[in-house]
Amino acid sequence: MASKIDPRVEKATREFRTKFQRLREEIGKAIVGHDEIVEGVLTCLFVSGHALLEGVPGLGKTYLIISLSKAVNLDYSRIQFTPDLMPADIIGTNIITEDPVSGKREFQFRSGPLFAQIILADEINRATPKTQSAMLEAMQEHSVTVGDQHFKMKEPFFVMATQNPIEQEGTYPLPEAQLDRFFYKLIVEYSDREELKTILDRTTTGYQSDIQPVITGEEILGAQNLVRRLVVAPHVQDYIIRLALATHPDGPFAVEATNRYIRWGGSPRAAQAITLGAKVQAMLDGRYNVSFSDAQKVYLPALRHRVLLNFEGEAEGISTDDVLREILEKTPTMAEAVA
Repeated sequence: MASKIDPRVEKATREFRTKFQRLREEIGKAIVGHDEIVEGVLTCLFVSGHALLEGVPGLGKTYLIISLSKAVNLDYSRIQFTPDLMPADIIGTNIITEDPVSGKREFQFRSGPLFAQIILADEINRATPKTQSAMLEAMQEHSVTVGDQHFKMKEPFFVMATQNPIEQEGTYPLPEAQLDRFFYKLIVEYSDREELKTILDRTTTGYQSDIQPVITGEEILGAQNLVRRLVVAPHVQDYIIRLALATHPDGPFAVEATNRYIRWGGSPRAAQAITLGAKVQAMLDGRYNVSFSDAQKVYLPALRHRVLLNFEGEAEGISTDDVLREILEKTPTMAEAVA
């Protein structure tokens, strides 16, 4: 007999779907198409993760996060990453202040643009590794340390970074440790014929995208807690575990493409990302437990930046998505697996 769902959870889940859809609609006033990208970015927001968007210039990556910042009632900050950007430029620094009455001088911390709630890290791969590493503590721990002072970020805290796959001269590839901090890596593709027509109609006329805020920070935090309350059945959880372990070369669940083309597989964060992303998919579908298809749908954005190809894979022009698709195809669900 199926267990009865708590009416409070049912109500909260319905409200979550409504808010999610309203956010989509508000962002859609500015962003044409890219439905999967918008859904992926919102998923990252509602699981307290961060998003990395990759695509050539002019596809609306920056405009997307600006539109999101207008649709939520949160502090927003944009950081344009350049080779001369220093860690203190984004975190902040101690400055000397003088009391006008006593004349006493003391150090006072002046916070940088990282102390907003929604951060656009534009072209993050153009900054030096030293500055990129300054983002690590904030992204993972939601806090920063300056000297002997420790500062917590205001919640919710969300970073969306962009990077350009072309014009690699003068860029610094993100280290694997920092890539692993991003919940999803989303690939922004070109718009199709109809989408481009709509873009032209909006951008070459007097169209104004009147985006209204539809959700507060407290509601986002409530949704983040709700996502973690959804149930993952043991057989679905085992499938997620095997999908993550299937990226490890020479492991018990590795497929042929894994052993041939992958140098390093996904960390435990990979399984965490699949699980939380799948929970959001279940909620959007009006369900209170996670299915195999939910895990399959989020597998590529959750894993593509956590898998490192070997020399043979790079030489043959194999993409991580190619390997991940083969893993999905050849990894059986528990119902189909042979004990």
